[in-house]
Amino acid sequence: MVTERTWQAVEAGVSTLGFELVDCEQTPGGILRVFIDVPTGERLIDINDCEQVSHQLVHQLPVEGVDFDRLEVSSPGMDRRLTKPAHFERFMGCQVKLKLKRPLNNRRNYEGRLASLDSPPSPDAAPAYRLVLEEKADGESVLDFELSDLEQARLVPEFSFKEKRR
Repeated sequence: MVTERTWQAVEAGVSTLGFELVDCEQTPGGILRVFIDVPTGERLIDINDCEQVSHQLVHQLPVEGVDFDRLEVSSPGMDRRLTKPAHFERFMGCQVKLKLKRPLNNRRNYEGRLASLDSPPSPDAAPAYRLVLEEKADGESVLDFELSDLEQARLVPEFSFKEKRR
């Protein structure tokens, strides 16, 4: 579990270099894992980006009083976590897995396509989203949710094994 102070310190260092902090986790063994992305999504994170952020954080975090034994910096991966409203907007239409904080119909885990609500909530309400579920027996159903309802949300990697013809 990452403290708010640690998150803010890591986010400050990452954003200074023009990257976005997607997620951060700290293990009881002292490993601090930092997942970064390019805010615009125009390109993928490469090893040089990770090295640059690692160099920045390894010098900055001790000054800010963040304790860790080992630092790992990487891309969020194909099954990246969705943690901010901007992530949900960016991956609209993609397949995602959700884990709710509280069960709904005796179920906490859902998978489906991320969609926007037909009628957005009031301007002062928290952003809300829709998950279109593909139920086998009774057709399609939907799950409307807010980020505060979620324990975790992840992209489901989609692969195409069809060979491109030249």
